Amino acid sequence: MKNLKQIIVASALSAVPTLNAEAQSLDHKLDVMNKLATPSHVSVMPVSQLLNAPGNEALRDFFFNPVKDKTVLKGKKIAVLAADGFEEIELTGPVWYFRELGAQVDIVAPKYNPAPARYGLSAPEMAQTHIMAIQYLQPVGWIKFDRTADQIKVSDYDAVFIPGGAWNPDNLRYDKDVIKFIQDFNKSGKLIAAICHAPVVLASADILKGRKLTGYWNIQIDLKNAGGIVSDQPVVVDSNIITSRHPIDVADFSKAVESWLAKK
Repeated sequence: MKNLKQIIVASALSAVPTLNAEAQSLDHKLDVMNKLATPSHVSVMPVSQLLNAPGNEALRDFFFNPVKDKTVLKGKKIAVLAADGFEEIELTGPVWYFRELGAQVDIVAPKYNPAPARYGLSAPEMAQTHIMAIQYLQPVGWIKFDRTADQIKVSDYDAVFIPGGAWNPDNLRYDKDVIKFIQDFNKSGKLIAAICHAPVVLASADILKGRKLTGYWNIQIDLKNAGGIVSDQPVVVDSNIITSRHPIDVADFSKAVESWLAKK
């Protein structure tokens, strides 16, 4: 009969092929994962860097010079339509300014709708009550929204504005509540303002035919295809629609919205 030592050695040796197979499988999976993933090197656009960039002196002054009359927009109610991937300064900049002028500003997001499990996406619990900001292409933070698009109606607000960001408008234009609200808001003649990539949401709402506007350079052809008359200007005002191109235009954009609402 085999002694205990022989049995243990035999058992250990018999497990070697299995361990080798598992190790080879793990090595293969890691190799595949490394080929699917890319190094984490991203471009960012910090607010301080944007304000201090050469040529942006007027933008810097817009934020750093105190607002003199804080009642210009008192009594006005403005809805900000935004979703994950909004360009930070294009939301926080105008929101800060309109509130400084006395307006009530609500941040409105699409109703939370998590992706199916098979998509492999994960989101923090706060995604149910917050939306994610980006700086150019890099996620940088979260901001709490006040209401969801299925909870609002045209009579609630005097104006609506949509910040840009490459992802945010794409999320908004797929939301039926957002599109219906914009269409109804346009019919009312109330102000709709959009900056950077955001005018593509107006294109999805089919309200741009024959309208003068601008937008981020990469989407200007899309705005033309939607029937818009596009020009490359910092801000374009056409009746109840105000549009701008880029974060560097935030000051002109915000002042145009202020001027429009102050006359009403």
